[in-house]
Amino acid sequence: MEVVLLEDVKALGKKGQVVKVNDGYARNFILPKKLGVEATSKNLNDLKLQKANAEKVAAEQLAEAKKLAEEIDKMSVTVSIKAGEGGRAFGSVSTKEIAKAAKDQLKLDIDKKKMVLPEPIKSIGSFEVPIKLHKEVTARLSVKVVEA
Repeated sequence: MEVVLLEDVKALGKKGQVVKVNDGYARNFILPKKLGVEATSKNLNDLKLQKANAEKVAAEQLAEAKKLAEEIDKMSVTVSIKAGEGGRAFGSVSTKEIAKAAKDQLKLDIDKKKMVLPEPIKSIGSFEVPIKLHKEVTARLSVKVVEA
């Protein structure tokens, strides 16, 4: 029997694949647990439509991320921090402070988890902070750290 998988099944296949399985395995395991449906012409057509829709949505999200990345590349935020002699900061600037500054100054809601900061900023100056907007799109936000 051929089955269209609705979820990933270990040692069998990924979601959306059409696989050939024994009748008993399909009737007793895959179909009752809603892991797949029988590969009828209607179900195969539905699968094609779902894949086309998913590709369309993914393309829209990618275009949106690229547009947002272009805007972010032109922007900069200023974060103030207490500092001692030689521009050495007391504490550090983390992604949380950068996200808050972006929201306050630019009215831009950026998730702090999407910022790729290898280590917190511990000095005064200008820094480029990469922001992972999409798996293929990374924007760079200019962050200026000044003494409070």
